Amino acid sequence: MSTAPEHTAQRETLGFQTEVSKLLHLMIHSLYSNPEIFLRELVSNASDAADKLRFEALSDASLLADEPELGIWIEIDKDAGTLTLRDNGIGMSRDEVVRNLGTIARSGTAEFLQKLSGDQKKDSQLIGQFGVGFYSSFVVADRVSLVTRRAGLPADQAVRWESEGTGEFTVETVSDARRGTAITLHLRESAREFADSWRVRSIISKYAEHIELPVHLRKPSVKEGEVGEWEVVNQAKALWTRPRTELSDDDYQGFYKHIAHAMDDALGWSHNKVEGKLEYTSLLYVPGRAPFDLYQREGVRGLKLYVQRVFIMDDAEQFLPLYLRFIKGVVDSADLPLNVSRELLQSSDVIDSMKSALTKRALDMIAKLADDPDKYATFYAAFGQVLKEGIGEDHANQERVAKLLRFASTANDGTQSVSLAQYVERMKPGQDTIYFLTADNHAKASQSPHLEVFRKKGVEVLLLVDRIDEWMMSYLSSFDGRKFQHVGKGEIDLSTIEGGDADSDPVLSEEQSKQAESLVARLKKSLGERVKDVRVTTRLSESPTCLVLDAFDMGFQMRQLMEAAGQKLPESKPILEINPVHRLVERLAAESDEARFADLAEVLLDQAALAEGAQLEDPAAYVRRVQRLLQAL
Repeated sequence: MSTAPEHTAQRETLGFQTEVSKLLHLMIHSLYSNPEIFLRELVSNASDAADKLRFEALSDASLLADEPELGIWIEIDKDAGTLTLRDNGIGMSRDEVVRNLGTIARSGTAEFLQKLSGDQKKDSQLIGQFGVGFYSSFVVADRVSLVTRRAGLPADQAVRWESEGTGEFTVETVSDARRGTAITLHLRESAREFADSWRVRSIISKYAEHIELPVHLRKPSVKEGEVGEWEVVNQAKALWTRPRTELSDDDYQGFYKHIAHAMDDALGWSHNKVEGKLEYTSLLYVPGRAPFDLYQREGVRGLKLYVQRVFIMDDAEQFLPLYLRFIKGVVDSADLPLNVSRELLQSSDVIDSMKSALTKRALDMIAKLADDPDKYATFYAAFGQVLKEGIGEDHANQERVAKLLRFASTANDGTQSVSLAQYVERMKPGQDTIYFLTADNHAKASQSPHLEVFRKKGVEVLLLVDRIDEWMMSYLSSFDGRKFQHVGKGEIDLSTIEGGDADSDPVLSEEQSKQAESLVARLKKSLGERVKDVRVTTRLSESPTCLVLDAFDMGFQMRQLMEAAGQKLPESKPILEINPVHRLVERLAAESDEARFADLAEVLLDQAALAEGAQLEDPAAYVRRVQRLLQAL
């Protein structure tokens, strides 16, 4: 952040951090379609400031002594075109003002800005994921001034901040007897609708009905020259403390948008009060859209934690496992001490019990979404890959998580819509195994030669194409008593499965068997160290060869990922399986020229590798062999 030439001991002009300038420009030009969001953000910030003051007052009661009743006050000057929102929460010091209003410290900001496309509609949705906060003021105002004094500081250490939302802002030390923050928006001509008390009242009803803090709006004066009275325009009762029978869907959605800084609706929610050995209330939400930093496992996450309705922290990550980091919500405990710390949360039997129960509650909430296929498809597209982390990380709930997974298969059009329960229901008579195949994408998976015998037998195969799938399947060994088998690993025996093409298991004549045996021996000698073994297969009906791994070998997909991450792995060689009745294999068996035989063998091996989606170690050598074979035709 740079300092401009103008400054005195009390007043200075500073430049915005580059990221802030970009964000301000984007919001001013992209959020015009939903400008009222500024008031939701400012009310939310004021509510947070009150929560933080309550928390600090637990150890220093004097912070609340001069004004113990917390609230928000909104005043409109229609003639001047201004809207002022004041709170008596924690406030900010001068250093905090410069740090909080001149920079963006939130992790992932750079990644967020990189995703901006210039498309106003799409970028507006991204901003909703990021949380626009204080800077949303500039959507409706061409100048914003703020006066704040931190609780505990003397009146002469208040701070005035002002900016037109361009490249710089001013900060000066002033005197203010009031604790907290007052923000005055000088509204643009195009936003004068927000200088109308009835318009503001409707927005507060929409966005602030659910917060515990009373929101006061000054009534318009009846007579000229008189000052209108203050009126509380929300219930000022924490939504999660109210009975479910009192709450509408709109109430729940409004509260979700408050805590998640979201612009779109939640897909679902679960509101529960637990009494007995443990006493706590929870309100959990499944978001409608993934945040841009979803895959940053070390990022900020967690539920808002209250203890006996006193705010403790915004991001209590100890109540849900990492694979459910997308869940938003509130937990309010009666069994934790008011001075609870992050360290105490790490080592508490109460927390362990609550985490176990809340995890099950969240998974049940997700399971209910599956009753609506369209809604679940939206959820799974956003969070399916993260959910898969739970297979390896949460053994106690592995079966619950497995029921929530969806896959493409050879029985559908490539959409991830097949559940494991549906697959089991459709298993053929005599089938006791769940078959699956991993690949980089659906095109590679659906065209794999490994599927040929399964198609002939009419046996469904799950097609797993997400980067995490092979890792996940290393932890998922069975479902509903049925074991999983990768169709490209180990031996495949479909002889017990009824139905399908009766000729799917080829029977070789004695002469064909001898010829195949001889060919296998020649291929082993010719290919040498490039393969672990060569053998006759029953998997293939249309392709000449395929590559197979031993049952416990790391798959091609996982090996590529780990090598790309810089991990050194032990050498792993594939098994080459040949289809002895394929014309190319018969041509290979009949080749008497050993040099040409070697070229043909290498080409068939490389083609089998390409069919798996693998990269050739020496593409130039492959091209030369093909050219030699073509020239000999």
